[in-house]
Amino acid sequence: MTKKKPVSESSLRHLNPSDLRGVAQLATQATQGVTRIVEGVHQSVYDTMGVPGGPATGQTRGVTGLVYKSIHGVTQLVGKALDVALTGLMPLLESAGAAQAGSAQRETVLAILNGVMGDHLVASGNPLATPMSLRHQGQALQWDVEPRPARLEGAAPKVLLMIHGLCMNDLQWHTEKDGIVVDHGQTVAAALGYTPIYLRYNTGLHTSQNGHQLAAELEQLVLHWPVPLEEITVLVHSMGGLLIRSALYYAQQEGLTWPGMLKNIVFLGTPHHGSPLERAGNWVDTILGSTPFTAPFARLGKLRSAGITDLRYGHVLDADWQGHDRFHRKPDSRVPLPLPDGVACYAVAATLASERSALADRLTGDGLVPLHSGLGEHDDPARSLIFAKDSQWISFNTGHMELLSRPEVTQQVLKWLTPPAEPQA
Repeated sequence: MTKKKPVSESSLRHLNPSDLRGVAQLATQATQGVTRIVEGVHQSVYDTMGVPGGPATGQTRGVTGLVYKSIHGVTQLVGKALDVALTGLMPLLESAGAAQAGSAQRETVLAILNGVMGDHLVASGNPLATPMSLRHQGQALQWDVEPRPARLEGAAPKVLLMIHGLCMNDLQWHTEKDGIVVDHGQTVAAALGYTPIYLRYNTGLHTSQNGHQLAAELEQLVLHWPVPLEEITVLVHSMGGLLIRSALYYAQQEGLTWPGMLKNIVFLGTPHHGSPLERAGNWVDTILGSTPFTAPFARLGKLRSAGITDLRYGHVLDADWQGHDRFHRKPDSRVPLPLPDGVACYAVAATLASERSALADRLTGDGLVPLHSGLGEHDDPARSLIFAKDSQWISFNTGHMELLSRPEVTQQVLKWLTPPAEPQA
């Protein structure tokens, strides 16, 4: 029998005390989920043999049913016991874990976990769920704490808001490859006199849910900024572009003040009209559900979050998803939402190809987002987002994530955002 390897100190040092509770909850829920899948397969086999069971619910009956019920019951009891025990241990663990609370490794894992199942984490009250926060110099801005953060002294009247994409966090705007450091936000802010503010959020929630919250957060930013705020410019990557469009729409609906200060939005690889990879995942749900033997495994496909299924067509508004089963295959029924009036909008799209072609635009793209989606183009004119020709730029031989590490992307953003030189008298 092979011995289990002990958990190394290097792994544990990246955990917060609340992480242990969160992991225990997930382990309990995962055991219950796998048990339900196995029970479903068991009943599917019985059904084909003519053995009575519970085809409507996928639950077995008789002695077999009692066994599965016992497993569910014991799993729930163990999960509750673990949660109570870890809650009691948290005060003892706080001092030991505090030093490593914000390690980059931990934050990366949490970002991925929230992207894949962040809606489930919120619904189950799991402490691993990431709350939305605006951040400066790596720390969340808390406006209800006095005095205001000293690091905001000397803040500029112009804010550069950076919004990350799915399964990512604010730390990942800073990249380093082969000794070359690329940080679009820091470079643009330093060159053009902005104060950079970074958003961290749970990318597994519906885009519009995050949109409502971001609209409110930015209103608080305006109210509490240490100097009168004159301008907000936004630089987004991937899903972040859908989020800012959602936040702007709801802020305008609610009559908030910050949209009047919004001057520029630069989109990097935003799937304005969705990603075929999510639509392929949706097909997997349909295929798995088409036979009694594979139907129980369709539950695995349904683990993916609301944020991911929003990427099927690029959902931005509540109306795009409310009242629909998000796992049921249906045509694109989004409410068309054009680019905002009075805001300069720019689109950077990437493609793995070395030149444009109809095939590369629709199939290749940057590996995740088709080129036409990144540029806002759509076969239906009502859905097309109209970027001016000189407000579009394509990065060839570039993957989706490489948009964050290409110095030429920084230069293009600077070119767009640098005010034109005033004519000399």
